[in-house]
Amino acid sequence: MPLKKPKDIPKIPKSRKKKIDSALNAIPEKKPDKLEYYCKTFFGFDEITKKQYSVFAIETVAEFTSFAYEVSLETIKDKREILIMLKGLKALTNRAPQIQPARTEIPFEDLIGDYTVKVVKQDGAINCADYNFNIFTKEIKLLKEYKPKKKNNRLFCKFEVAEDEFSFG
Repeated sequence: MPLKKPKDIPKIPKSRKKKIDSALNAIPEKKPDKLEYYCKTFFGFDEITKKQYSVFAIETVAEFTSFAYEVSLETIKDKREILIMLKGLKALTNRAPQIQPARTEIPFEDLIGDYTVKVVKQDGAINCADYNFNIFTKEIKLLKEYKPKKKNNRLFCKFEVAEDEFSFG
């Protein structure tokens, strides 16, 4: 007995993607503090474009053995504030297996002075840090690391200046 041909094509629901605004306004579930990410900041020089960048590297605490991952994120730079929304992990093609954390680097070309960096998870948890960038003295200072007052907000990200990764042209 042949199957009937459908008259209507069934609709497949779209996956919901949260925007940064809705994640900022969301109230996270009550969970204990657990360190999941590092936000490392350093000066990096790109040999190809011959330009100097201020780089934020978002890296997981957990290290992966079989697969290589990168952190999927969305970034918005607004005057003296940088918003980084963590969206999850994305698998990369792995040529040779090695033990490494998931990592994504975000380069910015024009950071001079004080900036506030906000790392936001999709559930609404926010961690912040204040940095001072001085390209002339080749120095980055972590001024303050904090979590803003928000119901059920928790610590999930540690901010640091990775001086061992500095590179200059």
